[in-house]
Amino acid sequence: MSVVLQSRTPTQLAETARRAAAETGFWRPRVRFDAAERYYARLEVTDDYEVWLLTWLPGQGTGIHDHGGSSGAFTVVQGELTERTFTAAPTRPSPWALPAGAIRAFGPRHTHEVVNHGAVPAVSVHAYSPALTSMSYYEELPGGGVVLRSTSPVDR
Repeated sequence: MSVVLQSRTPTQLAETARRAAAETGFWRPRVRFDAAERYYARLEVTDDYEVWLLTWLPGQGTGIHDHGGSSGAFTVVQGELTERTFTAAPTRPSPWALPAGAIRAFGPRHTHEVVNHGAVPAVSVHAYSPALTSMSYYEELPGGGVVLRSTSPVDR
């Protein structure tokens, strides 16, 4: 008999991210900043979701990516991040500022880029369901839209 795992909805993941962020003793001791690349650490994993900590020095960002079919949510707990969301249509996305306390939830086909354009380090707490197994990275086309560049397994 196989077990069917239930995925959490974006709304449920937003609450998971909010709960994890409120437990500062859970994530604050793990905060690190690395000038060479963004620091990230998986904080919790269950049968139906996982929680990650990400840190961002000024100028650091994700590149345009998706979450391999997982839904997600994140909340900014320090600093400010900027998100651009991409669709299949060849349009130029507008940046969306996410200050400390902001929360963003999304479904399994969400493609975006997150960057710290601010002058101070930023920290965010993320929740995904099901747990991340891969992420695809995209290149922005000159006329708008994106094209797939690569797909990679997620480091655990």
